[in-house]
Amino acid sequence: MANGVLRTIYGRRRGKPLRVGRREVLERLLPRLQLIPADHQNGTLDPRGLFKTDIRSVWLEIGFGAGEHLAAMAQAHPDIGFIGCEPFINGVARLLSVIDEQGLDNIRIVTDDAGLLLDCLAVGSIERAFLLFPDPWPKRRHNKRRFVCAKNIAALAQILADGARWRIATDHMGYCRWILALMAAAPRFEWSARRPGDWQLRPDDWPATRYEGKGIEAGRPPVFLSFRRRDR
Repeated sequence: MANGVLRTIYGRRRGKPLRVGRREVLERLLPRLQLIPADHQNGTLDPRGLFKTDIRSVWLEIGFGAGEHLAAMAQAHPDIGFIGCEPFINGVARLLSVIDEQGLDNIRIVTDDAGLLLDCLAVGSIERAFLLFPDPWPKRRHNKRRFVCAKNIAALAQILADGARWRIATDHMGYCRWILALMAAAPRFEWSARRPGDWQLRPDDWPATRYEGKGIEAGRPPVFLSFRRRDR
């Protein structure tokens, strides 16, 4: 609950029963790496304080799925702290297994609604945000469940630093049009694309995910949108 409003998480929280190894990693690592938004007052959390070592900035991934993009970015940028939000516990367990295998110490995890985290982060405290292949909720009556909405756009504008980038990937063209329409109306953001290749091709520093590969195999080519937070 935030600001007295109960938030609803749509979609599954659990899938198949976890294997013994993943359940052990979940029980051992999650208490140490978990960030609980309810423990922080609105707008007061400086995420740099979540990490033991000095870091130069903090990046946020909303809905990290199985965590392959988040883990790859954390490994490539050890001087950056990462916060990943994912309510699906099987995906959390998979990411924790990679964290354990690679010895990553620059990731913190939120297993609740991402909106609760957005509420408590300090102004301008995030340097980059990712939203990769979110559930498109294609039925018209479910469109209101989409993460990209006016409320969340305003919240991201609040927590992103000047010049910060918000990267969004989707293979659902209806959702793509929805995103572009809402972001075009958002005065605090500008679309970074200047030519078709800027959004039709995944940038080299943007690790691929299995979901992206499945979409391509199914005939759903993805788009890669990048928005810049205008200076205050």
